[in-house]
Amino acid sequence: MTGAGPVEASPEVADAVAHGRPVVALESTIISHGMPYPDNVAMATQVEGIVRAGGAVPATVAVLAGRPRVGLTPAELDLLASDPAVAKVSTRDLGHVVAHGGHGATTVAATMRLAALAGIRVFVTGGLGGVHRGADRTFDESADLTELARTPVAVVCAGVKSILDIGLTLERLETLGVPVVAVGTDEFPAFWTRSSGLRAPLRCDSPAAIAATMRASWQLGLPGGLVVAQPIRATDEVPATAVDALVEQALADARRLGVTGRDTTPHLLARLVELSGGASLRANVALVQHNAALGAAVAVEWAQR
Repeated sequence: MTGAGPVEASPEVADAVAHGRPVVALESTIISHGMPYPDNVAMATQVEGIVRAGGAVPATVAVLAGRPRVGLTPAELDLLASDPAVAKVSTRDLGHVVAHGGHGATTVAATMRLAALAGIRVFVTGGLGGVHRGADRTFDESADLTELARTPVAVVCAGVKSILDIGLTLERLETLGVPVVAVGTDEFPAFWTRSSGLRAPLRCDSPAAIAATMRASWQLGLPGGLVVAQPIRATDEVPATAVDALVEQALADARRLGVTGRDTTPHLLARLVELSGGASLRANVALVQHNAALGAAVAVEWAQR
């Protein structure tokens, strides 16, 4: 590992960043808390391969033994995928986990922060966090949104997770001044499904157009990141009617069990895998792979600036 600063980058990632070559950051919460083992490590390995095939260097982000790391070995990916002691780490948790030498899988927010510190501007994930259903009572809102308002990284995703209130999330992103770009569509995608029924604020039809929007936004001095929302492929999506019914059941189960706060999203995702007979997991893997290909293409265009 290289780097004397707060983030240790692998030699491959550090060299790529230093020479302006394409790099794509990848989160680790989806590995540790988003999918069961061994599907999670297989997915992580496949996604890194897709990024490489697209001409970019993959840089999976995590905290290992108290060190923020950008770019992991296969053994380290397996540790994240299989060790139950790996904590889910958002930005508020980073200092504590680092100070006490723990292992941490980084959320979208924490990954954005560490990627930016490492000089990486493109980040691929599955679904974006946001405003939870019932937030008018719980005030439960993901730190992903505030991080997007202040950290200059483009987040390639499949929209907002279907378990959330997508409409309110888009309203918060507007208030926070975060550009929200849908890829090849005028409708904002909804994670496992292509359609949310909500109009996308902005649209780009190519990786070059996305990179141009990134460049113009940051040249204007806008401080935050961008949401780049690509719909899941039609052949991989779960029908919206099925998703809505399953989400309502999973939410009811969570309320009955008293699941709240940071445990809500991983609990709901795991419950939906059960309720859908694995369909949500298959869709999740497919959309992350799809996003990885787009993220690599955007990183290549960004590197040509």
